Amino acid sequence: MSELKREIVALDATGLSPGRLGSKIALILIGKTKPQYFPNVDSGDFVEVTHASKMKITGKKMDQKTYFAHTGGPRGLSAKLMKTVWANDPSDVLRRAVDRMLPKNRHRNERLKRLTIKN
Repeated sequence: MSELKREIVALDATGLSPGRLGSKIALILIGKTKPQYFPNVDSGDFVEVTHASKMKITGKKMDQKTYFAHTGGPRGLSAKLMKTVWANDPSDVLRRAVDRMLPKNRHRNERLKRLTIKN
C-alpha cells in the first residue's frame, strides 16, 4: 500500500449543532470521505474546528442532557449536566460527541489526537 497523505480539513462550528457537526467530523477522522477507504487502515485526515463556543444547542439540552462516567468501583458513577460542561469548556461538548461516534477499536485514540477544537 502506498504512503498515506493526510490533509487538514478546517470546519466552522458557527450555528451548527454538536451532533450533526460531530458526525461529519467522525466520518473525516475515520477516512470514509476518501476513495481509498479500508476498515482496517486508519486513513483519516486532520480536522480543525473553529468557533466551538458559537455552536447552537437546541431544546432543553443544557438543563436535561447528562454525561455519565463510571470508575468501575462501587459508587463510581459520576454525572455532569451539559450546562456545567459547556461553562467550563464549550469545545468539550463537541469532543465528547465525536468521541462517542467513533468506533470502539484500536484506532480510536489516534483518531481523536488528530482533532483540534478552538473556541
